[in-house]
Amino acid sequence: MSEVDMTLTSAQPAADHPLARMGTYESVDEILAVFRPAMHAMAAAVGPTCEVVLHDLSAPDVDLGHTIAAIENGHVTGREVGGPSSSLGAGVLHNQGADHNAFGYRGFTADGRELRCSSVYFRNSAGRIIAALCINFDVSTIQRLQSLLQGLLPAAASDSPEQPNEFFGRDLVAVMDAMVTEAIREVGKPVDQMSRDDRIAILTKLDQQGVLQMRKGIDRIAARLGISRVTAYSYLDEARNHGADA
Repeated sequence: MSEVDMTLTSAQPAADHPLARMGTYESVDEILAVFRPAMHAMAAAVGPTCEVVLHDLSAPDVDLGHTIAAIENGHVTGREVGGPSSSLGAGVLHNQGADHNAFGYRGFTADGRELRCSSVYFRNSAGRIIAALCINFDVSTIQRLQSLLQGLLPAAASDSPEQPNEFFGRDLVAVMDAMVTEAIREVGKPVDQMSRDDRIAILTKLDQQGVLQMRKGIDRIAARLGISRVTAYSYLDEARNHGADA
């Protein structure tokens, strides 16, 4: 923000406007007396990556280069008491009549780190904005950890033979059940809503994966698909014959 003084003439809500009745304060000192302990509590609870700052916007001619009245964890943005407003300050003061409270929006530090921000504005009894309480959480560390974890995880599953899915279990029955569960999941329907073709598709896939070579494989698949063993074999024969014809 510019360090020069900025004189802003703004439309203000009338005293009976809803924004003027959302709890009012007549001075920044009054706001500090109420919220200073809460600011410390928020910063301590979330940790050193959470900046909590109160801006004094009460002067007739607000100098946006020097608005910070109190701050916790100022190292997040490199600011301190007496420091500047953010880029939002001028717009807020220019349009006093609007509701500028905002929650969970994105912010960025001078060195490019991303923040998750929320801001609440306080008014006096005349409806004029006199202060802003802002919470700025540095998410850059979480983003780096996310990137690291994504690098450690395998790539998205592929249906190509070169990139098979692999299932693990305490025994072969658990492995088989995991394969059946995955085949059912890929259809994208509850079993009781599946069509005949859906069940044939599942049997075909599991046959190709070798599940039917496992002991009692057809029995377990039939049970999961809600069909009899005879029906399962009938569907399987149809699928195999179709595959041979193709």
